[in-house]
Amino acid sequence: MSLVSSSVACVSVLIPAFNEEATIERVLQRVLEQPVVKEIIVIDDGSTDKTFENAQKVVDARVRTFRQSKNQGKTAAIARAIKEATGSVIIIQDADFEYDPSEIPMVVAPILEGHADVVYGSRFLVRRTARVVYFYHYVANKFLTIFSNFLTNLNLTDIETGYKAFRAEILKDMPLKSSGFGMEVEITASIAQVPLRIYEVPISYYGRTYNEGKKIGVRDGLAAIGYIAWFNGFERYSAERRAFRATLRRVIENQRHDET
Repeated sequence: MSLVSSSVACVSVLIPAFNEEATIERVLQRVLEQPVVKEIIVIDDGSTDKTFENAQKVVDARVRTFRQSKNQGKTAAIARAIKEATGSVIIIQDADFEYDPSEIPMVVAPILEGHADVVYGSRFLVRRTARVVYFYHYVANKFLTIFSNFLTNLNLTDIETGYKAFRAEILKDMPLKSSGFGMEVEITASIAQVPLRIYEVPISYYGRTYNEGKKIGVRDGLAAIGYIAWFNGFERYSAERRAFRATLRRVIENQRHDET
């Protein structure tokens, strides 16, 4: 049984944004064109340019824009956006055009059709389109994914992808304690510890250079290694994580029963 009819707009799109004045307005317009989109939650993460002002130029009742008092990183922005989301499905969309908003329906489709609880858009499956950029980033992404898979026993191909979609109840009470870009690793560790149906779909990737505004760097990669070890090691046994897993298991079991 499908979660919802694919003709119903039920998807909350979370967009963390930091100094993306050149692209945020166009990204919002492209996301709004997607028929599955119920709402867009924009979190301006303390931008020093006109990101917030440009986001507000898009006048549509489905767009809600919030501003952090200072830059706190992607994890904090997403945590804030999750609290505001009301859709039954949640997907994360970057505020630039590295990921094509027209592919949102394809990424969430396995959830809407009732096959998946979580979907990652992979840049390393058979690609539709991919810009040739940094080899070292490719190697780093592969290493982080393999290291994570070794500890989670999943066979993901791209844990650092920006396109991640979830049934909303999976994220609503998920603890998010990392900083910066650490949420990619933290979320992956959390979903691996619960019997969820996890899928990947191929996506396009229009990577940026640092001159074009790319922000992730060597420090983020090194931090990700530590986060993979921490969230798959000691942190998984914390009282907060155990409580989250127990609650989510009950929710999933009830959903499976309702779907049969």
